[in-house]
Amino acid sequence: MEVTAVATQGRYDSSDWVSSYLLLYSDTGRIWKQYRHEDGLEFDGNVNSETVIQNKLSHPVKTRFLRFVPLEWNPSGWMGLRVEVFGCSYKSYVADFDGRSSLLYRFNQKSMSTVKDVISLRFKSHQAEGVLLHGVGQRGDYITLELHRGRLDLYLNLGELFSSRRVPVTVGSLLDDQHWHSAHIERFNRQVNLTVDSHTQHFQTSGEGQSLEVDYELSFGGIPLPGKPGTFLGKNFHGCIENLYYNGINIIDLAKRRKPQIHSVVSVTLVFHHH
Repeated sequence: MEVTAVATQGRYDSSDWVSSYLLLYSDTGRIWKQYRHEDGLEFDGNVNSETVIQNKLSHPVKTRFLRFVPLEWNPSGWMGLRVEVFGCSYKSYVADFDGRSSLLYRFNQKSMSTVKDVISLRFKSHQAEGVLLHGVGQRGDYITLELHRGRLDLYLNLGELFSSRRVPVTVGSLLDDQHWHSAHIERFNRQVNLTVDSHTQHFQTSGEGQSLEVDYELSFGGIPLPGKPGTFLGKNFHGCIENLYYNGINIIDLAKRRKPQIHSVVSVTLVFHHH
């Protein structure tokens, strides 16, 4: 579920309450991550056994498990804790990539030319390297989103055929920690916003064009044809990708429904579930 707030209370009719605690979350119940809010790691708890103290999360988390770790409690009593978790369920479309697989989204026409692009996805991996998204056009355009050294690199060029400057815009760190991270790309003409979790980079694309022209297909999870002109020799992604949208199109849902626009290179495991 997506957790938006937590509330705590002491043990009923007692001297037992927790006055500060840490909040941990996990998808597996084995690997845990501490929740960090604007003031740090600690959450304010209770001052008596009956008053409810609610803490709203400054950035909601999507998780299966929560763990409350008491730090301080009433010195005249023991640790006592009643908890309530607030949030909402959400639909999840997940694809599992094994390091050899990728999904190809083929266009209805020979090439796709867009003035505006919105691409969003969530991913988790324990590998520091891996291509999440790639597309290239004969005019010299390309877009590549990849994990590199645990950070996210975006290469984006519009219409510069002989560009030798392939300098990425880089966001995030330690993204190979086996926890879910969100990536969001918004492009209008040459202006781009790249957001990873809550960190955003604003930049201008290289190249002279205003539109992104990609031939035949976009690939997700890797570059299936490394000999194709203009592609990067990147490592295929090994991990999970969830809720993958390209300009409003749910790529994983199309793949799950075996739509003809989607081609799977090697095997991609597809899952649909509610959190």
